[in-house]
Parts: sequence; C-alpha cells; structure tokens
Amino acid sequence: MWLSPEEVLVANALWVTERANPFFLLQRRRGHGKGGGLTGLLVGTLDVVLDSSARVAPYRILHQTQDSQIYWAVACGSSRKEITKHWEWLESNLLQTLSIFENEEDITTFVKGKIHGIIAEENKNLQPQGDEDPGKFKEAELKMRKQFGMPEVEKLVNYYSCSYWKGRVPRQGWLYLTVNHLCFYSFLLGKEVTLVVQWVDVTELEKNATLLFPECIKVNTRDKELYFSMFLNINETFKLMEQLANIAMRQLLDNEGFLEDKSLPKPVRPLKNISALKRDLDARAKNECYRATFRLPKDERLDGHTDCTLWTPFNKMHIPGQMFISNNYICFASKEEEACYLIIPLREVTVVEKADSSSVLPSPLSISTKSKMTFLFANLKDRDFLVQRISDFLQKTSAKKTHGNREKAGVMDPAQEEGSDLPASPSSTLSSSLTSFLEEAPTASHGLLKLFQKNSSIEFLGPKEAKEKMKEESWNIHFFEYGRGMCMYRTAKTRELVLKGIPENLRGELWLLFSGAWNEMVTHPGYYSELVEKSMGKQSVAAEEIERDLHRSMPEHPAFQNAMGIAALRRVLTAYAYRNPTIGYCQAMNIVTSVLLLYGNEEEAFWLLVALCERMLPDYYNTRVVGALVDQGIFEELTREFLPQLSEKMQDLGVISTISLSWFLTLFLSVMPFESAVVIVDCFFYEGIKLILQVSLAILDANMEQLLNCSDEGEAMTVLGRYLDNVVNKQSVSPPIPHLHALLTSGDEPPPEIDIFELLKTSYEKFSSLRSDDIEQMRFKQRLKVIQSLEDTAKRSVAKYLMSCYWGNNRMSAIRRDQSLPYLEQYRIDGNQFRDLFVSLTPWACGSHTPVLAGRMFRLLDENKDSLINFKEFVTGMSGMYHGDLTEKLKVLYKLHLPPALSTEEAESALEAAHYFPEDLSTEEAASPEEKEGSRNGDFKEKREEKGANSPDYRYYLQMWASEKESKKETIKDLPKMSQEQFIELCKTLYNMFSEDPVEQELYHAIATVASLLLRIGEVGKKFSSRPPKKPEGNSASNEQDLTSEEESLPSEPRHTSAGEQHSPMDPEHKAGGDMQSGKTLRESQLVSEEGRGEGRGSPSQPLSDDETKDDMSMSSYSMVSTSSLQCEDIADDTVLVGCEAGSPASRYGSTVDTDWSISFEQILASILTETALVNFFEKKADIGLKIKEQKKMERQFSSSSDYELSSISG
Repeated sequence: MWLSPEEVLVANALWVTERANPFFLLQRRRGHGKGGGLTGLLVGTLDVVLDSSARVAPYRILHQTQDSQIYWAVACGSSRKEITKHWEWLESNLLQTLSIFENEEDITTFVKGKIHGIIAEENKNLQPQGDEDPGKFKEAELKMRKQFGMPEVEKLVNYYSCSYWKGRVPRQGWLYLTVNHLCFYSFLLGKEVTLVVQWVDVTELEKNATLLFPECIKVNTRDKELYFSMFLNINETFKLMEQLANIAMRQLLDNEGFLEDKSLPKPVRPLKNISALKRDLDARAKNECYRATFRLPKDERLDGHTDCTLWTPFNKMHIPGQMFISNNYICFASKEEEACYLIIPLREVTVVEKADSSSVLPSPLSISTKSKMTFLFANLKDRDFLVQRISDFLQKTSAKKTHGNREKAGVMDPAQEEGSDLPASPSSTLSSSLTSFLEEAPTASHGLLKLFQKNSSIEFLGPKEAKEKMKEESWNIHFFEYGRGMCMYRTAKTRELVLKGIPENLRGELWLLFSGAWNEMVTHPGYYSELVEKSMGKQSVAAEEIERDLHRSMPEHPAFQNAMGIAALRRVLTAYAYRNPTIGYCQAMNIVTSVLLLYGNEEEAFWLLVALCERMLPDYYNTRVVGALVDQGIFEELTREFLPQLSEKMQDLGVISTISLSWFLTLFLSVMPFESAVVIVDCFFYEGIKLILQVSLAILDANMEQLLNCSDEGEAMTVLGRYLDNVVNKQSVSPPIPHLHALLTSGDEPPPEIDIFELLKTSYEKFSSLRSDDIEQMRFKQRLKVIQSLEDTAKRSVAKYLMSCYWGNNRMSAIRRDQSLPYLEQYRIDGNQFRDLFVSLTPWACGSHTPVLAGRMFRLLDENKDSLINFKEFVTGMSGMYHGDLTEKLKVLYKLHLPPALSTEEAESALEAAHYFPEDLSTEEAASPEEKEGSRNGDFKEKREEKGANSPDYRYYLQMWASEKESKKETIKDLPKMSQEQFIELCKTLYNMFSEDPVEQELYHAIATVASLLLRIGEVGKKFSSRPPKKPEGNSASNEQDLTSEEESLPSEPRHTSAGEQHSPMDPEHKAGGDMQSGKTLRESQLVSEEGRGEGRGSPSQPLSDDETKDDMSMSSYSMVSTSSLQCEDIADDTVLVGCEAGSPASRYGSTVDTDWSISFEQILASILTETALVNFFEKKADIGLKIKEQKKMERQFSSSSDYELSSISG
C-alpha cells in the first residue's frame, strides 16, 4: 500500500535492494523469502520475537535522489505481487516526468505531493466502516492470514506474545486467537514452528502452574497436549480462550455460526490495539455476568457500571458497591457478598434527581418508584453523565409505552397502587391480556392448588396452620422493611426467610420475582395467549410426546386427576414447544410444569418455565440433556473434592451418573415427597443450581457409611431411594399427597424420618463454600468434555447404523467385533461384504470390472493382512475417492495397480512383485549362494572388529528406533514406479471407468493420447536407467557380456528373428533366470490385436517383414497404440503379443514383462493434466449421500418385491 512519505536515514540496514533506478529503490527485508544466511536468520528471529514483522512489511519502495543521503519510504507490501504493482506504476507514470526536473528538491517535493494525492484519492473511494481496527492490529491480522493460510472471513480476535513448550524447550513466538482457530507461530534461528488448532477440537482448557511449566495454559485436543506460558497477562488470555472455546461448543450444540453484535455501544475514545471483535467478546462476557447476577432477560445489555454507595434504611447504613445501568434496569450489588442486591426496572421509575452534596453525602442521586420507594445513591464519580444516560433510557421506555397498546395493558396502573400500601401482586395484573377462551378457564387467573383447596373441605390443622400464619407474618414484616416486588432489597435476611420456607399463598409471587420471570411477563403481555392460539391443534412431534406424558405428570395429585389440570398442562407445554422449537418438549418438563401450575396461573407457569429452560437450567431440556450432563460432571468433581472417601466408591458403582440426572432434571420432585421437594424448589429459585448441588452432596454425606458398604449399584440405589422417600416436611399445611415411589425398606424397623429443613441447614453448614462464579467456571470445563463426548457418540452411532444396514443380522460381524478397540475399529468385514459395499457406493463405476477393483481396494486397505478391514479403514478408502483433489484421487487409483492391491495372480509374474521390494533385498536374492555366504562372513567379521574396537552407543540405537517409529507423511515421490504390465492394467481400469460417462468419446481420445505419451516416456527412461552389469567370474561373465552386447545392439541393428529363434541360444544357466531372458525377448516383440487383423499376422509364430520391424522398432514396442487407433477393446483380454505363446501371460495382457521399463506417478499426473477431459472427470464432485439414498431405495424395493412374491406363493 502507499505510505505517507517518511524519512529513512539508513536505507540498507536489515534490507536487501532488489531493483533500482535513479529515483526509486525496491527492497526486501532480510530473513524474508529464500536465502539470507546468518543475518537473515537473526533478522527473522528478531522480527518474530519483537513483533516487528507485524509492523514492518517484508517489501518497501524508497525514493532517493543522487546527491542526497536521505531516503523517503513511499510504499510497502506484504507480497512481491503487491509491491511489484506499485513499482511498475512508478516506472510507467513518474520516471519520465522526474527526468525533466533539474532541482533535486523539486523532484522530492513532486514525488511527495503525488503520493499524498494517491493516498487521498484511495481514502475518498473507501466506504466508511463502523468499527475500524487499529493499524497495528490490521497488520497482525494480515500476517496471520498469510502465515496460516486463513480465508478473509476468519477474523482475528487478539494476539499475544508467549512461549510454546515443544518437549522441554520453550519456543518464543506469537499466539493468534481467531474466531475458529488457535494458531501459534515461532521462528528462531531457522527453526520454524507452526500450530493450528480448531476450537471445536479442544477437549480441555485449563490454567495451571507446575515446576516444569510456570503459570501456563494447557490446551488438550483428542490427540495432543499443548502448553503455552510466559504471557504478559495470562488471565486475560485464558479468559478469551475460554470464551472462544465456549462459542465453538455452542456452534456444535446449536449448529449456528458466530455473529458479531452490531448493537454494542461505541467506545467513548478509541482503544489502542483492541479489535472490534475483542470488544464485542468482552461486552458479551460482561452482559452474561450481569444478566446471570440479577436474573434479567436474555436481550438485556449492560451500558456501564460505576462505584457508589447505597443508603439502606433497614439498617441505616451506606453500603459500598457498584451501580449497573442497562437499557431497562438500574441494579446495585454490594462489594460484600450478599449484603444487598437491588433491581430497579426503569418502567417503575418516576423521578430521578440530583440531591445536594455534602461532606457526608458527596454527589448523591435519588431515584423514586411507583411503589413509593426512594433509593439514595452517593459517591458517584460522574453524576451528571450518569443522570443523562438514565434520562435517555427513561425516554425510550416511556416511548415504548405510548407507542404500544399491548405494553400499556401490561404495565401496573400507578393510580391503583397509590390507593394501597403495597404494590399489587404479579397475578393481579395480567388476566386482562388473556383471550376469551382462556378467561373462561379457572387456571387463567389462579393456581391449581387454590382451586383445589376451594373445592375441598379444609380441616383445622392446629399447630401447622399457626406456623404457616407466622411465616406469612414474617414475610409481611420483611416486605414492610425491605420493600415488595421487583424493587425489594435482597439481603441475607431474605435468604433466611426462604430457607425457613415460603408460605403457600406467597410461593407463586416470590418464584416469579426471584427467578426474574416477572420482568419478562410484564414486558410481554398477551404473548402467552397468542402462543396458545397458534399452537393448539397443530400436529407435531412435540405435541405427540406431550400428549403421551400428560397423564404421567404427578398423577398422585388430585389437581391432575381431572380434565381441568390436564388441559392447563397441555396448553403451557404446547405453547412453550411452539415458542422454542429447538427444545420443543423433553421428558421431565411435564413434572416441573405441573408443580408450577399448582402455585401460579397458566401465564405465570409459562414464564417460570421459560426462566427455567432458558436461563436457570441452560441446555437441560434439549434432546441430549447437555446441561444436566454438564452439572453431573460438576457433581462428580465436587464429590471428589468434598467427599474423597466416597468418590472412588461411587465411581466404581457407577451410581452418580444414574442418580444425578433424575435429581437435577426434576429438581428432586420425582424422587422426594412433594411437600419436601417443593421447599427445595423455593430455595432453587433464590439460589440457582448451587442449591441443588449442595443438597446432593448433603444426601451423599448423610449416607456415606451405608454407601461405602454397598457391593453393587442396585444396593446403593436402594439406600439412596429409601433415604429420599423419608425426607418429610412436617410444616406443610396442604393435604398429604401419597408418594407413588415404592417405600424401600430393609427389615422390620421403620425407616427414620429426615426433616427437609434440617437437610437444607446441613447442606449450608457443610457445603456453603460453593460459589456461583466457581460453578460457572466448572460448567465451562465440563461442557467441553460433554459436547466432545456427545460428538464422539454421534460418530459411533453413524458407524453402527452403517454397519447394521448391511450386516446387522450377520453373526460373523458379532464374532469379529473387538470391543477393546476404539469404536471406529471394532467392527470388521471380510472381502465379500466389502465388495458389496464398494459396488454400491463407489463413484468409479467400471461395469464388470468393478468387483476386480473392489478386491484391489480391499487388499490395499488391509494393512495387517488378516483379510478383514474395520470401519475406519473403509471410510479412509472411500474418502480418497470422494473428497480428495485430483492428485489424491489419482494416487488412490495408482496404488490400486501396485502390490499389494494388484495380486500376483493378476500380475502373473513373480518378477513384477519382486521389483517393488527394496533394492538391497532384491540384489541379495539375485546373488549366488557362495557370494551370500561370503558376504555374511565378511560382514560378521567387520561387525566383530567394530564391536571390539568401539563400545556400543545405545543412544544411537534408541534414536534409530524412535525415527523408525515416527510416521512419515507420504508424498508422491515416495510412490514406487509402475511396470508396463501394471500400467496396462491401469489403462484397462480407466477405459472401463469411462464407459458410462456422457463425454465417453472425449475421454477415450484423451486416455489414448496420454497412454501413448507415457509408453514413449517409459521407453526413453529405460535407456537412461540401464546400468552396466557386474563382472562375475568364469563362464557366467562371458555369457552375460554376450547378452549385454546383444542388448546394446538392439536399438541400432534390429534383429529379424522369430520367437523360436530367440529362445534357442538359452543355456541352462539362463533358464534359471527365465523371467529375465523372457523380458529381453519380449522387448523385441510387437503388440497387435486380434480384432480387425488377419490370423496370420496375429499368430505367435508368424515372422514380421523388414518394413514392419523397422517401423515398429523406431519407437517403443507400444508405439502403434496411437491417439486415433487406440480404443477400449485394444487393451482387453484378447490382446496378444507377437513372439509369445498364446497361453503365456505376456500374450494375455497388453504389456510385456519388461523389468527395465517403468513409469512414475509424477509422470502419469503430469500427462493427465495436459488433457482437460481427464482433469474435469477427476475433479468432478460426487455426493456419497445420494449413493446411500439410492441404495436404500433399491433395498426397499427389493424387500417389498420379495414380500409380494412370498405372499403370492403362499396364496
């Protein structure tokens, strides 16, 4: 890009000049590109360590004048292409003009003015963007894309200097965190380290400190562990890595990509070196924490927060804390945990005013609400700005009220509240929004428990009722002192009252307030009734599941033994399934919702269900109950921490995974008597998941001795079930509800009763150290494990399904299954089963030749030679044919025509197979026994001498052994060369492959051209690769010399002999190496086809004329296979070789047994790339899913036709 001209005093330091003219220099930075020597290594290392490569582009253009020592940088570029473009522009547009000037100062002034003009023009054409990243950050992002080959859509979030520990050696470099990848790059003295890890592959992410790795971050994937340390701010880095990994897990769970938040407030001043994406993620983290702390709706966004103090009238103190302001709420949290929490909805605010400052109350702010409560904040740093922000949000809130009639109906009437000392309860304000058919239902305005109690005779309960009245009075006193409704002061006293039990008359109201459901209900009046109208009567999978479970929801309770309760439950569950089709309906939702309906009307129960499923128990009620599995993992971790003696025993019994899901999903409602479980629900709405974990640990602790003595899972479940069945609530005033779970007793003694309030008290006494922040941190850690485990399970299911489709009922597959192996390697199939699959799924249909190709593929994949392949190997083979590029597909096809894929029966030549063994083995086998023995003795003597001279270096052998074990990535150069016979087999396969293609003739013409070219290349290569033979002793030497001279004379003086004459000079010694001699004779023979030719010419014993021989020998023995004459049938089973017997292998195939002729994969690839038809054929995309669907369709048709035949026969 063009740069505003800057002075450069030393032009050649760390730079190399590549081009020059009288006015400009084009330079490359040392260490960039090839070469550079020691100086280049040092510069490259400094650039990486000091991050100068992010600021300094590798290419630049300087302006100079002849007599001046000052240079001006006018352009830079990240690639040679970019800088060359600028250089060519300067040469074509400025050089001629600059040569006219006489004064050097005028030249420099003109150049600087021209460059400034170009930059101004470019900036004018640029479209303004909302969030511009800092210049240094943009350079780092460009470097990241170039270094790791990332596309434009991949956004860099931030980058950090750190060390990557490779073994015990730290490699200093730069860690780049993008939306989808973790990348690391280091270049130290010529050694380069590049790492790229997808966030979706991360299974564990933790920050720890050890002796070896001081304060490091460990990143685990399925196959490796990575350690990074020496961060300037490790906490910030780790927090960002957690966020990105969490986003990746959410993508796996919801199949949704990352979307930037466009509605974020703009920063007051630009932030240095922080990208817009990093600011987005930081704001997301703060928003999530803010919403979780105060139980606010999911669309609430934090605008800002500031330190302040709050005057609390109940204890007459100024409590220090923080004020949080968002679109619709003002919240306060004390610095001392649980001292005071406050939530003020802006819809309730009537007056915001600045009070007079004093030494006692500096910068006070007073906020009044409709419920006649006044809140006094002080010690505000920027009070004027704060008041302005609150006023702006209040205007928006009032605008919403005036512009929406529906919102008007949902807001409490201030006049109604002025006439009463306490604000109206939530249930008294919403009945007007329900539709007519819902208004007729009693459950539209009251909970089922109230309706049930009205219809039943309530007896005087004495002490229990008195206790209930005392609870109600305690709460009324609390409301008077601390306020009632959303604006209530929430303190430790509030928690004490919750732990003592919420009165049944207040339970519904307080559940709504503590869960935050009240806020959503007030701001969405009429929403529930609309959902009911839209969802009722519609057929869906969720509706069918709901209908099936309706009568299983608390059938022991009288409220759900009649049509009224069942209908209300149906409406709430169906409305929620319609609202959130991602969750729809999950088992256990019916049990929880039925309890919510007991204490609130339908709309309240609906919004409580929304709060549960979407905020308080995230991901609990989806199809894979991910949230419950995550909290189950947390429960196991807490058991190891708090109950280490019991943890190992529980793991051995496998009890935790069994009990925790039923406890967590139903909040103990399904495993504990109703009167007791509802007290746990009270505390849960106030405390969250922390309470459920505390109670679970208390239950295990109370039964520790018995559980340690259990011998199996069933016994442990009996102990826990018996304990939970006897957790009682002696203070309940509701009629006792029979508990349908079987009372598990052992012996004749009645089980002891456990008071629910004592259990809660014990849980707080022993496990109160649990913090919500710690649980959220543990949730992230467990979420990585759970979702990756579910992904693995999904892959196993696919493998199992595919196996069952083809041989699910086959007993042999069960016998062959080895469950000790990884899941993808457990199932194995034989050659016949593989052939059926291959024929059905292969994209390379070769007609009758397909089973032959299937056999070769099976032998290629069967690496351990047990005549069985597993699912992983099968997928690997199919992937090469479907998803590889042109080179990969050709590589697979090439390997299918080499040993071991090409069997010796197909090749019909042992010599061809031996050709592909390592050269040292083949030469050893070719040597005489005497030579072998002599060489062995000599080697043995040499080894003994070496052993006597030098002691063995065991480290050397260990290094050799380690290097042998390292898997080397195969390249095209590693592939062995192909013989003539194998090449002809490859051509046959290609001809069969093209037979059903729409451009069949073009492909035939192309492959004929390529085959002819390759045959000539192989013939030329044979001449260059021929090596002089060794000189054996005796007669064998003279005989081989004769043969050698005979071979050398062949190209210049063709011999006109028949096949019979060619075989006559062979002596017994040569007969021992008959294959070698036959190769020489066959090199002199000529290939002709029986089809379209006379029998005399095609007979093996017919001699050729001089002209024919001259023509044929002028090229290779295959030169007559031309681009115009070679057709599919030319290389078929009826192709014969002149000069060979009809039944010999050489006469059967269209290739000679020529051990010197060979062709490499690179030559085949280069030749095929010259033909567009072949390139298009192999680059054509194929969808294996369509093949599978077609196969299923055929199987269904076959099964239906078979059923028809059977029925007709039986008829």
